[in-house]
Amino acid sequence: FEGFLPLKGGKKRRRLEGLVEEERTMIFYESPHRTQKTLALMLEVFGDRRAAMGRELTKVFEEVARGRLSDLCARYDGSKVRGEVTLAVAGCRED
Repeated sequence: FEGFLPLKGGKKRRRLEGLVEEERTMIFYESPHRTQKTLALMLEVFGDRRAAMGRELTKVFEEVARGRLSDLCARYDGSKVRGEVTLAVAGCRED
């Protein structure tokens, strides 16, 4: 569980770069208005890993999207994300 990433771009990038070789699945919280930029940065830093984005989990309008980081970037490109966001990103695997 990684929680919220730093707000500043440089600090956020360094934190993600420090997790590039993490083998376990990583869980992040993100605000809806920063989700698109964070997904794009994760794609850039981690590569096209498997990921899931949960929105409004445990609530009436719950939504979960699964795929690769590139799929999530494309799905939410230009659309306004609403609600609480949880991102799960696969760890680094050699296979």
